[in-house]
Amino acid sequence: MRTNVYVDGFNLYYGALRRTPYRWLDLRELFRRILGSGHALRRIRYFTADVRSTSDDQEKNVRQQLYQRALSTIPETEIHKGRFVRNRHWMPLANPLPGILERIRVERVEEKGSDVNLATHLMLDAAQRDFQAAYVLSNDTDLVEPIRLVRQTFSLPVHVVSPHRIRSRRMQAAATSYTLLDHTLLPECQFPRELSDHRGSFHKPPEWDWT
Repeated sequence: MRTNVYVDGFNLYYGALRRTPYRWLDLRELFRRILGSGHALRRIRYFTADVRSTSDDQEKNVRQQLYQRALSTIPETEIHKGRFVRNRHWMPLANPLPGILERIRVERVEEKGSDVNLATHLMLDAAQRDFQAAYVLSNDTDLVEPIRLVRQTFSLPVHVVSPHRIRSRRMQAAATSYTLLDHTLLPECQFPRELSDHRGSFHKPPEWDWT
């Protein structure tokens, strides 16, 4: 069965990888174990946005670029990018001081586009019969409707694997099947420490060896 995989990069990171030494994750190897026999992995679509370095972590973007470079060594993988938007807003305080301080101006950094991009490619691929089965690695309930529509409109199975340890009833109801990611697979599905591509060799970020 020709199978496409759709990975919500930030949902995976915050649900299963953050503060672990398993961030150098080989998605092809992971899904070979998840899919098992009967599925031929056709395509991995990875959805993310480029992060910016901060004063307390000046190498953040470098590590992310190295990981995206590692993913690009997998022939089946395509990386789709949203973007980060910074906005300043006046927000009410939860416990205001009447007449003194009732609101405060805050800066919010929001990632835009990944969920929309994932939903768009999932539905477009379904319409073009690019797959016979789809797996979505995410627990973002914004994806409930596109998952439901792919199943209803195109009669194609959409299986959801949640990287979080808490189940979403809405995602479970929308999907053909719904499982929690087996975190014990993560140490078994790591890229080699050193990889090479057309630009030369590169290494796993040393910071990722620690939690």
